[in-house]
Amino acid sequence: MSIRYDGKVAIVTGAGQGLGRCHAIALAARGAKVVVNDLGGAKDGTGASSDAARAVVAEIEAAGGEAIANGANVAQYTEVEGMVQQAMEKWGRVDILVNNAGILRDKSFTKGGLDDFQLVLDVHLMGTVNCTKAVWDIMRDQSYGRIVVTTSSSGLYGNFGQSNYGAAKMGVIGLMNTLVQEGAKYNIRVNALAPTAGTRMTEGLLPEKAFELLTPETVTPAVLYLVSEDAPNRTILAAGAGAFAVSRIVETEGAWLPVEEQTPEGIAAHWDEISSREGERELTAGFEQSIKMVGKAAENLGIKLD
Repeated sequence: MSIRYDGKVAIVTGAGQGLGRCHAIALAARGAKVVVNDLGGAKDGTGASSDAARAVVAEIEAAGGEAIANGANVAQYTEVEGMVQQAMEKWGRVDILVNNAGILRDKSFTKGGLDDFQLVLDVHLMGTVNCTKAVWDIMRDQSYGRIVVTTSSSGLYGNFGQSNYGAAKMGVIGLMNTLVQEGAKYNIRVNALAPTAGTRMTEGLLPEKAFELLTPETVTPAVLYLVSEDAPNRTILAAGAGAFAVSRIVETEGAWLPVEEQTPEGIAAHWDEISSREGERELTAGFEQSIKMVGKAAENLGIKLD
């Protein structure tokens, strides 16, 4: 089975270089018309230039594909609206959105300033919100949409010096989890990519031989799958060096405690049972946790909930 995107229009943010460039070129090679978005700033978000985006467009066109360049700052909603309007005027639809744009302002929490923290949140989290909001009603009205948010192991598991980045990257998972529910009846699927790649964002942080293995080309197949017609939904797909894995947020089965033990001391006494991984599972909506907790209480108290 060949996965293609003929007739589909894709927007890829931060597509002037690195992962985004690779995503855009691969989508175009498989038939998609692509908006190559890139503010053209440095990896810390300073500066701006459309040269990188235009170069990617030229590369796509030279290979026989169709693309347009756009320099919108994803942190500015009015600019994002203009980008989406450009796509609609050119091709009349938007089917795929790959939220890839990002910056780094790495510092330990004690040394980092709140201005840097806010900027990283604005680009990674609000940038994803802005772009997704701008295409959401279009996808809803056409009953088709495939959206990828880009998370990170720094958000999922933590990484020293990246509290701002980690907070933003976990934030997009919360966004995904709710959008999956709201988009389901409109055939809008939302998934997350957790990439590990050797790009200017990771240069100098990895041993040279590891850096050489972690090419963007080894990550992009994950994006191509997540935006395909038969894509999964609400999936965190990790990718790097040609290896792929699914990350999940799970909850233990837990334990109900009698009223007299519903104290911090009671929790401490039953901690092994509460934290036991036996029977842990992935919940798919917030209310499932409420149902589980109430169900345990009702069972132990002999209350019928019908």
